[in-house]
Amino acid sequence: MLTKSTYKLIRSLDTRKGRREEGLFVAEGHKLVGELLGHFPCVALYHTDSPALHTLLQEASDLSDWVTGIERVTETEMERASLQQSPQGVLALFRIPQRDEDPSALISNRLCIALDGVQDPGNLGTIIRLADWFGIEDVFCSMDTCDVWNPKAVQATMGGIARVRVHYLFLPDLIASLPSEVPVYGTSLHGQSFWDAPLEQRGLLVMGNEGKGVTAEVAALCRTQLLIPNYPMGNVTTESLNVAMATGIILAEFRRRTA
Repeated sequence: MLTKSTYKLIRSLDTRKGRREEGLFVAEGHKLVGELLGHFPCVALYHTDSPALHTLLQEASDLSDWVTGIERVTETEMERASLQQSPQGVLALFRIPQRDEDPSALISNRLCIALDGVQDPGNLGTIIRLADWFGIEDVFCSMDTCDVWNPKAVQATMGGIARVRVHYLFLPDLIASLPSEVPVYGTSLHGQSFWDAPLEQRGLLVMGNEGKGVTAEVAALCRTQLLIPNYPMGNVTTESLNVAMATGIILAEFRRRTA
């Protein structure tokens, strides 16, 4: 039986403050929880009595070093505990990892993404999912980018958060610390068509806020400005692309160059 303190704990993890204080995040649904098992310590896994969860529960039982507790709950308890409108029968609490990698070393040797003020958790989660798909292992977020451990962001990653490291830091300092030969690509409506721009398979790709784009301070530090041109050029179209969609288009071109 779930206690009042357990419900209170789960509800607190729907806020950034609660996640910081507890060092935990919530994941729901057998597919997502299954993706995260073995990547993050799981302090609690709550599930309903459903045959569809048999494989997941067996996997959780086998990962005793990673999973602290497994508890069966009623459908009513799951509905009350869930942070989703339609509970999926399993809810898990995972520990938020601490990152200590050297950002400069990572960016100098591989392609990474920087997010400058991305606010929507769905966009953030989708970008993490895209990063996972295109082999991007590290995403660097400005301090005002929304929290990747937000339940909606975690859900939108579709498990990509298990393989993509997310770091929060002051982006201008990060970019300024990079050697001059490391490419830093900004995105701008006034940039060079990314179809024609030289693209290396290392460096930093900076994507901006949904409405304002990349901040002036960060844009000034970018060494190449990229534009996704509309088609045909010069036609009147929507003002801009969704930031997650734009990220996917640009990453696909980066990777196409190595095909």
